[in-house]
Amino acid sequence: MSTNTISSVTCIPMRLPFHHWSPSPLFAGRPRDKLDSALVRVQTKDGTVAWGESYCVEPRALTAIFESLIEPLAVGKDADDAALLPGMQRALHNLGRSGPVVHALAGLDIALWDLRAKRAGAPLYALLGGKQRDSVRVYASLLQYYGHPGRLEEVTARALGEGYAEIKLHERTADALGVVRRTAGIGVPIMVDTNCAWLPDEAPQAIGEMAQYDPFWIEEPLWPPEAHGVLAALKARTPIPLAVGENAASAHALQELAESESVDYIQPSVIKLGLTATWDLARRCGASRVRCAPQVAFFGPGYLASLHLIAAQHAEVSLERLYVELAHVPYGDSVPIRNGRVEIPDAPGLGADPETDLAEGRYSR
Repeated sequence: MSTNTISSVTCIPMRLPFHHWSPSPLFAGRPRDKLDSALVRVQTKDGTVAWGESYCVEPRALTAIFESLIEPLAVGKDADDAALLPGMQRALHNLGRSGPVVHALAGLDIALWDLRAKRAGAPLYALLGGKQRDSVRVYASLLQYYGHPGRLEEVTARALGEGYAEIKLHERTADALGVVRRTAGIGVPIMVDTNCAWLPDEAPQAIGEMAQYDPFWIEEPLWPPEAHGVLAALKARTPIPLAVGENAASAHALQELAESESVDYIQPSVIKLGLTATWDLARRCGASRVRCAPQVAFFGPGYLASLHLIAAQHAEVSLERLYVELAHVPYGDSVPIRNGRVEIPDAPGLGADPETDLAEGRYSR
């Protein structure tokens, strides 16, 4: 048995308490006070440990998937086997091409990249062809304040005062965007994520009302998000760039968007698709007018994987950072954000391992 044989795969839910200077936002109709994902810990026979991260809405469900499906298929296999992950994807495809099983595989995929880079003694970006930049801009991604003018003004000013030079809103009205534009001033990029707010016949007017405040892009404008033909038609009707991808049903759906140039930015999530699929999308975008700007609403190894990808891809884009006050800030000391930028870590693998509190599951419940 090789020393690179996988000996264990463990799912560690990570539920980080947060505050965003306002009453808790709603998720699925309920107040939300924790940001959920899951650490994926892979260990090989020689004791090497690598880390990934999976999207995790329901920790009990994801943990069961790892215990009953992912670990049994991975343990005893060579971590360097290029056929390992594709074989697992095909073995489990009848459970869906999107959803928690795919998210579990995405976390395993990130961990395997971390493992390969650690064994090579190289930072992850080196396995992606090398870094194109030493640091990247970071934008403050505000949670939803439901159009409350005072809170939007206060939090925008707070983020700008901390050195962020770009802002993203999760709002749905021109009035909310107007408040932030007046607070930020002319020239500050302001993205607007509407979380699939509008039906196709509603979107043109709503976007038209926002145009006076010069949004950098409009993100996830349509319901349903899979309406690719309607997205292309909307793009043709508005000069404001469109960004989609967080809710894509699969990597294949995002490939179609990139190839058809139906939007201006695609936003794959590494903790839903994995780094392999996301890097493939980034390279496809390099041959088109579409830019890959990963969605990064998480804080663990997937955050670092996204950072390495943005450092390595040809097109320069900013890294998303949810702007909240966390009970624990992952990588706060090892990969800090300073003056709206973050340096690319040069240590082997992802560049840092989760802190002991996270690795031991302190925030699992």
